[in-house]
Amino acid sequence: MIPRHPHRTEDCRAVSDILQRVGDKWTVLVVGKLGEGAMRFNELRHAVGGISQKMLTTTLRGLERDGFVTRTVFPTIPPRVDYELTDLGRELLVPVFALGEWARLNQGRVAEARMKFDAMAG
Repeated sequence: MIPRHPHRTEDCRAVSDILQRVGDKWTVLVVGKLGEGAMRFNELRHAVGGISQKMLTTTLRGLERDGFVTRTVFPTIPPRVDYELTDLGRELLVPVFALGEWARLNQGRVAEARMKFDAMAG
């Protein structure tokens, strides 16, 4: 039997794996803010707004693990930690900004579609 789609299962898994990281709401916001330059943890937390300390820590660790962010610790008292996008992270800015712009431009259309759907379903 020939599959109806030309994509290989491994490709779909690879795309899914990456989208789990970069498609997350907090990841998009953190990457966008780090696109403005290196930031300390609390600067980033305030810049993103609404993110808990735990969620920011989890998001940054995931981004660091996947090679999008570097974490630099400075030996000061108290220790200073800066987060910055890597080259890979800066490449990610292009689709992140494009997605953000698309969302801003189409927010009204999506809201309208939701209202129509909810009116028909209810």
